[in-house]
Amino acid sequence: MLTDQIGDMLTRIRNAHGSKHLSTYVSASNAKKNILNIFESEGYIAGYEEIDDGNNKKSFKIQLRYDKRGGPAIKEIQRVSKPGRRTYVGKEEIPKNKGGLGIYVVSTSKGMLSDNQAREQGIGGELICKVF
Repeated sequence: MLTDQIGDMLTRIRNAHGSKHLSTYVSASNAKKNILNIFESEGYIAGYEEIDDGNNKKSFKIQLRYDKRGGPAIKEIQRVSKPGRRTYVGKEEIPKNKGGLGIYVVSTSKGMLSDNQAREQGIGGELICKVF
């Protein structure tokens, strides 16, 4: 049994990019779906689809994105807040990843948002991961 489902998803994406795979699979959950929506809207993945295994188990097939030279769209992906050590920030304390070139995913009272969306709405929350 995995204790950190989000960390597992990020590791699968990182490993699939390292192996130059076109897609990868992760088990489905609402939190992962919200994170994948942010990744897709920010251009870090090409898309994802929900697949039903037939045994009441659902998973996501994540289509990875590469640039014109074949390099991965995600150069760095890292879990920030972990189950043993949560990291919370206020609206003024939301950091910028690589000077604004990357993003942080923030879990707020209004759902999962990118760092830019959280700053615009003036709310803080838990830093889930950072992507560059």
